[in-house]
Formats: sequence, structure tokens, C-alpha cells
Amino acid sequence: MPIIEVTLLEGRTPEAKEALVAALTDAAVSAVGAPIESVRVILREVPAAHFAVGGQSFAARRARESGG
Repeated sequence: MPIIEVTLLEGRTPEAKEALVAALTDAAVSAVGAPIESVRVILREVPAAHFAVGGQSFAARRARESGG
């Protein structure tokens, strides 16, 4: 039973998340021959203030880029 865990910044639409789940499921079925019913996908949404790259959170980066 493949379990796919994805961490992403919050803010995507429900439709975008459903599309991601469907694409990941299809990829697991294709790549490892898993039955579609056995594929599990876990989406973890992280606030921009809790996700950082290069010593700066995405919230701070967005504020800087927007002039705030």
C-alpha cells in the first residue's frame, strides 16, 4: 500500500488539491503497479509563516516582495 505524503504551503483551492491527489495516485499506480484502492495520499498544509527557505519564512518573503 503506497502512502504518499506531501507538504505544501496553504492557500491552494480544493480543486487544485484534488487534481494533485489524482495525479499522485495515477503516478503510483503506473510506477509500482499498486491497485488504485490501495494508494493513500496525505496532504499537509503549512502556513507561510511556518515554512522557510534560506533563513526567511515565505510570509516574510511575500511581505518584502509586496513592499510591506
